[in-house]
Amino acid sequence: MAVTKVSSTVHFVTRGSAVSGRHGSANGRWVPNTDVYSTDEGIVVKVELPGMKSENLEITVDENRLRISGTRPDCCRPPQCTFLIMEISYGPFESVIEMPPGFDLGQAKAVYVNGFLRITVPPARQSNSKTTKVPISEGS
Repeated sequence: MAVTKVSSTVHFVTRGSAVSGRHGSANGRWVPNTDVYSTDEGIVVKVELPGMKSENLEITVDENRLRISGTRPDCCRPPQCTFLIMEISYGPFESVIEMPPGFDLGQAKAVYVNGFLRITVPPARQSNSKTTKVPISEGS
């Protein structure tokens, strides 16, 4: 089973083409830390997104690709400040994950809890190749 995150050098997980490098690109986009693993439920995609609200996230499915995007606001610092260290990425982000055959992205379920977005993609019963959005529920 191969899972691909589009456009990177890592074989089983590669980065989205809208982003160059780990911490962003000239267009200001960044890529959040992501884990992809399999369980008895199917494939799980876990994305680290602290400081966000579920309404600022969007998950879309296009054939065998799962696109996770949104914007993390930078509302906690004064407008006139000088950074000594800046490791937290803000602004728009996008992550595209190409799923292997045999999984039904049309039945994907997403939950956002404590700064982590968890998307579960069950095994496929039949092929599904249309563009859809995956709803995100608030967890407790």
